Amino acid sequence: MHIKTILVDDEENAIKSLQLKLERFFPDISIENTFQNPQEAVTFINNNNFDILFLDVEMPVLSGFDVLAQIKKPDFEIIFITAYNNYAIEAFQYCAIGYILKPIDNDELKTVINNVLKNISQNELSRKNKALLNRLIETTSKINKLIIPTNKGLSFIPYNEIFHIEGYDGYTKIHLTDSSTIISSYNIGKYEKILSDNFFKCHKSHIVNLQKIRAFENEGYILLENKKRIAVSKSKRKEFIDLFST
Repeated sequence: MHIKTILVDDEENAIKSLQLKLERFFPDISIENTFQNPQEAVTFINNNNFDILFLDVEMPVLSGFDVLAQIKKPDFEIIFITAYNNYAIEAFQYCAIGYILKPIDNDELKTVINNVLKNISQNELSRKNKALLNRLIETTSKINKLIIPTNKGLSFIPYNEIFHIEGYDGYTKIHLTDSSTIISSYNIGKYEKILSDNFFKCHKSHIVNLQKIRAFENEGYILLENKKRIAVSKSKRKEFIDLFST
């Protein structure tokens, strides 16, 4: 993994010292740029991608916190550098992963950076897992199976084993033909996009398997084979009836 970093400190000697330590202890970390002028740093940060920002707290004109306030998208790890321990609390309020006191202690520097690298690695793994899951969902939907992420892993459920899907409080409950249910952290809108034409969203909170419908009641309810009655919203009734009138 290629890690890119930016150093911002108004003291030239402080920047050179940190550079030498990074090159010595973490040669795989690439120093993309260094800044003594915080406003120039803001311009660069808003127009470039990198992984770690080393940021001095006490600087003239703009403090480290002033710099962060001007960042449009702070999607990087932040390590504050300060000579004053009382800045630690405010640093953590800005979601910095750590702070280093001046003069910089080698062991302290190693600990903080290793924590940063671990955090970056976990975020990268999470991103890759999400991409893999989306790919699995796309592929598996073509062979009539629904992938359901759960707290235990992934469930692969054939479409013909699903009665209906119910959304509630941002989660989704999948009702199966064996009378069991599976809870997913995905909202019902996610499943609406990936399910086949054999399913119909009859209500903002319900998607039914068309193959499992036994009857439609004039009161506006679908009766499923498991005798479950599902409401059809008024705005969806004509669309539902039209499915069976062609």
